[in-house]
Amino acid sequence: MRSETDNDAFLERFRNLSHPDGSPIRALVVDDEPNLLDLINIGLRMAGWTVRTATDGPSAVAAAKEFRPDIMVLDIMMPVFDGLEVLKRVREFQPGVLAVFLTAKDAVADRVQGLALGGDDYVTKPFSMEELVLRLYRLISRSGIADVGGAELVVGDLVLNEDTREVHRAGRDISLTTTQFELLRYLMENARTVVSKNQILDQVWKSDFGGHANIVELYISYLRKKIDADLPPLIHTVRGAGYVLKAAT
Repeated sequence: MRSETDNDAFLERFRNLSHPDGSPIRALVVDDEPNLLDLINIGLRMAGWTVRTATDGPSAVAAAKEFRPDIMVLDIMMPVFDGLEVLKRVREFQPGVLAVFLTAKDAVADRVQGLALGGDDYVTKPFSMEELVLRLYRLISRSGIADVGGAELVVGDLVLNEDTREVHRAGRDISLTTTQFELLRYLMENARTVVSKNQILDQVWKSDFGGHANIVELYISYLRKKIDADLPPLIHTVRGAGYVLKAAT
């Protein structure tokens, strides 16, 4: 579990996202489940974003034409026509809009099709609001839409700069490969939260298919040799559950 301080720091980083002119990020959220739609709407508004909502394909396309969102959160299964068709139609008049799909946990074909059609990411239901916020933050901060400044993740004496891709701990520079960097970033974004091997595969390797858990173990060992060498360990194994990165005590 994240501490209250961890949550406050994370939400503050998310709130700081805005266009270079200071105007808020615009998000279009589309889902036919009212409770879920309200949850996402409230969460993003609390972060200072401007939000529009829709409950079916046609109303989503109409809202996008008028609202011109920076990013869309799209449920795939919706009335009239689905989220895949929404993205296709919106991209015809707004090619650069970002899109995150909401999919059922076992709907692998939908996920693959969504990414093939140009979706930027996906979140499987059920999900936490914090997970969705992380995905949106990462997409917006990397897109050039927002003025994010020098974004840094800090856990104890470990610092990762998302812009320069530099990592150092206790004043010592740490050289990481691209995959090692992405794995460390994911662990730091979820500091103090236990993440499973499947979650890591899903987020770092973009795969939640079986048979690859050993690659997670291998890369965790690589990180430990570089991050925890001769220092109090930050990366911990939680037997039967996964891994957690937390500040040394």
